[in-house]
Amino acid sequence: MSNGTQSIDRAAEILSLVVKSDDPISYTEVVESTELARSTVSRLLSALERNGLVERDGEGLYRGGSLFATYASRFDRVETLVTAADPTLQRLSEETGETVNLAVPSSTGVVQVAQVDSTFVLGATNWVDVEVPAHCSALGKIMYAFEIIPVPSGRLERRTPYTLGSRKELMDNLAEVRERGYALVHEEFEEGLDALAAPVYGVDGSVVAAVGISGPTMRIADHHETVGKLLVDEAGLLSRSLKRKVTHR
Repeated sequence: MSNGTQSIDRAAEILSLVVKSDDPISYTEVVESTELARSTVSRLLSALERNGLVERDGEGLYRGGSLFATYASRFDRVETLVTAADPTLQRLSEETGETVNLAVPSSTGVVQVAQVDSTFVLGATNWVDVEVPAHCSALGKIMYAFEIIPVPSGRLERRTPYTLGSRKELMDNLAEVRERGYALVHEEFEEGLDALAAPVYGVDGSVVAAVGISGPTMRIADHHETVGKLLVDEAGLLSRSLKRKVTHR
C-alpha cells in the first residue's frame, strides 16, 4: 500500500470515528481507538479540520465539520424543490404527453433531479441517468444564459450537424434564450430529438433550477412556440410558489 493511500485510509478511519460518535470525541480518544501514533493523529485531524470535515467545540473536542452541514443543507434544498415542483411537472406532462424534467446546476453543468416520463412509447427515456453536454441541452442553456454556470471557451463537442460548435455560436444562442425567455435545442444532442426549457427563480431573483420538456422532433418541432410559452408560464408559477413558501415559514 502506498503512503498516499495509507494516509487516506487513516484519515477516513479517524473521520468515521468522529462522525459516528454519539458525542464529541477527544484527541486522546481518537489515538486510543485507532491505535495510531499521536503525531499521525494530530496531523490528520489538522488536515480534516482545515477542510471542514471536523471541527472542535468550546472544550476542544472533535465533531463533524461544517462541510457536512453544507451538504445536508444543499440536499434539503433540492429535496424541497423537487417536492414543490411535482405539481408543475405533472401538469406539463398532462398537457404535452412528453418527458418532463427538473434540473439544478452543478459545478460543471446540470444535474437532473426529477422526471415525469412521456406517455408515448417513442421518446420515453430516463434522462436522469444520461449525461448530456450542457451546450446541447435546453436545461444546460438556461444555466449558461443566466450565468449560473460558466460558459465554456474554445471549440464545443459536436454531437450532430446541428450542435453549436463554438463559444460565439453559443453566446449568440444564449442571447436569444434571454430575449425569448426559454431555451430551445433542435436536434443538437441527438438527431430526431428536440427539447425546450425555462428558468425557475428563487427568492433572491436568481435562477435556481430549470424545467424542461423533450421529445421526438416530429412531434415537437411544429409546436416550439406553444411549448415554450407553456414552460415559461409553468416555471413562473413554480417560482412564485417557492417565494410564497419562504415568506410563510
